[in-house]
Amino acid sequence: MAEKLLNYVNGAWRESAAERYLDVPNPATAEVLARTPLSPPAEVDEAARMAAEAFPAWRRTPAPARIQYLFKLKMLMEEHFEDLARSITLENGKILDDARGEMRRAIENVEVACGIPMLMLGDFAEDVARGVDEYMIRQPVGVAAIICPFNFPGMIPFWYLPYALACGNTVIVKPSERCPITLQKVFRLLEEVGFPPGVVNLVNGGADTVNALLDHPAIAAVTFVGSTAVARHVYARASANGKRVQAQGGAKNPIILLPDADVELTTSIVTDSAFGNAGQRCLAASLAITVADADRIFVPALAEYAGSRVVGNGLEQGVHMGPVITPQSKARIEGLIQQGLDEGAELVLDGRGPTIPGYAQGNFLRPTIISDIPVGGTLAKTELFGPVLGIMRVDTVEDAIRLVNSGEYGNMACVFTSSGAAARKFRYEADAGNIGINIGVAAPMAFFPFSGWKNSFFGTLHAQGKHAVEFFTQTKVVVERWLGTWERKF
Repeated sequence: MAEKLLNYVNGAWRESAAERYLDVPNPATAEVLARTPLSPPAEVDEAARMAAEAFPAWRRTPAPARIQYLFKLKMLMEEHFEDLARSITLENGKILDDARGEMRRAIENVEVACGIPMLMLGDFAEDVARGVDEYMIRQPVGVAAIICPFNFPGMIPFWYLPYALACGNTVIVKPSERCPITLQKVFRLLEEVGFPPGVVNLVNGGADTVNALLDHPAIAAVTFVGSTAVARHVYARASANGKRVQAQGGAKNPIILLPDADVELTTSIVTDSAFGNAGQRCLAASLAITVADADRIFVPALAEYAGSRVVGNGLEQGVHMGPVITPQSKARIEGLIQQGLDEGAELVLDGRGPTIPGYAQGNFLRPTIISDIPVGGTLAKTELFGPVLGIMRVDTVEDAIRLVNSGEYGNMACVFTSSGAAARKFRYEADAGNIGINIGVAAPMAFFPFSGWKNSFFGTLHAQGKHAVEFFTQTKVVVERWLGTWERKF
């Protein structure tokens, strides 16, 4: 029987008392890799109490001393880089090169957080009145809960974890029950780093575990990445309980293709954006809007390029795309494809029901391209979270931008063009938080916030960089006068 995964609370590994465990299958082979517990609320309560008890001492640890732990963590992550990447591929299915890129982004966030002695600086103003000085300082908020998705089990926790710790908070991490193994390995490294007991905690589980985190009075801040429906729930429930929240939701990321775009480069970039990680990323291009005769240029090129991509086990050499995460996800994506076709869309490249030699039990789809999607149709507005690129046609850049801005999501929007004027117009007018210009995945570096607008994000402060520092700290303004520095004047 597969190994039972453990929780990590107050510096010790513990077996959960959960009544139910879920299998964690390899999506390429269906082999059960581990079993993860659906931890009950009582175990969330214990982790929260231990984190709250550890908070005062960790907060009082000087920032230069706190980041020494992160320096050591970075070193250990480098040493175990290949093992962590392989773990991501095994439990998530993405190809090994994508998993390596994911872990590199995780490490970059640790590196940025090591600058906290500068990033956490306050402000000072002398003599705001006669003999009165005023200054603002940043202090940690307390216990932070980090609720993680399945699609980037190694990277997304690090949008938050190093910043929360560097700022002096204690944390509880809840991995995705679909991909919890990589974080087990990360926490083995955190244990080796030697964080004080209670500073870093891990509790596995499902919806009940999440709700217990959202409700617990000792938890001051909550981060979440997932679907819009769940993000809205997390934001509403945690906010109602007085917590600060950042909840990243879903997306329907449009890209605009102008006729003057470089054909070869654009085709390669768009294909990688739409079908990398089997389309299971919040910045995947899922809707291509062709302007004027760009469809005549790009649709055949995209179909040819996407059709040549090798689908299979992400650990094997030469594979470009792995499986989707579950059989249910595969069935849902195929159902939405058919629904779009029933509404009048045209099939350009059909990736449904492939046969992958040696992997009959895997959750595989091939890249799929669908054109002539009607405005307001299922494929125009629904996040498929799979390897499907829809295509719509408009006559002008203005029409394309209006179409981009009509959607309910605002995670990413991109334009491909050789016109600086068109690119600037798009950058200025597009209603999305992450903008790409001749870029297919506009993923910010660790020192910029991972932005998101409209129904792609609930909150004010985003992940990474200065936004993360602001989220995990609260400002205190001190107005100060000392006797002997003031004279009454009438």
